[in-house]
Amino acid sequence: MQVVLGFVGLLVMVERMVFFQHARTKVADLLLGITNHVRKKAYAEALHEASRARGPEARVIHSILMRHHLDRTNLREIAQEAGQLEVPRIERYMRVLLGVAMLAPMLGMFGTVLGLIEVFMKVGAADSAVAQAALAGGMFQSLVSTAIGLALAIPSYLVYLYLYGKAQRMLHRLERAGIEAVNIVCDSREHDRIVSFRDSLEQQATNLESKSKKVSRGPKIADKKDS
Repeated sequence: MQVVLGFVGLLVMVERMVFFQHARTKVADLLLGITNHVRKKAYAEALHEASRARGPEARVIHSILMRHHLDRTNLREIAQEAGQLEVPRIERYMRVLLGVAMLAPMLGMFGTVLGLIEVFMKVGAADSAVAQAALAGGMFQSLVSTAIGLALAIPSYLVYLYLYGKAQRMLHRLERAGIEAVNIVCDSREHDRIVSFRDSLEQQATNLESKSKKVSRGPKIADKKDS
């Protein structure tokens, strides 16, 4: 049983290491490229860049860009929902590794207890000289079971803590990437509104200035006609 646990734990370690290695994304560079496209209203290019990038952060950003026309509140809800969909992928098999770390020493202790029971049963039925040899051999085999369990549990738990930390950091980056993507989309729209409002004010000011010039020229033309 301990051999099976060790094999399962090794498979989980390798799978999780490969996952986190492939899920690495330069979020800052991705957000910079997305920002440039969004400012130019090139949402198709922004979606293409997000779809090419790998990692859960890129998928969350892609979900936000797909619905860039929504308001800030709805975009935040979409970012949260997309992030929740990524949580099972990030925390996949983590409980299995923790289970290996917890079960391995228990099985080792269980094997030790069974070994001791068997030893004492043999000691009781044997002579004194044979009993001492049987006791020594049985104790050795029983303690080996505990040692194997601890040898499996300690590295499994250490790797679990390491992978758990990587998962939590990835979830934090995932949340930050969603917030930044929402801010990029919404701030770009607000900037366009400010620019359009400023242009309209400048146009109104230009129209008023031209009208005032026409009004000021009117009396002069009338005076010339009277003269």
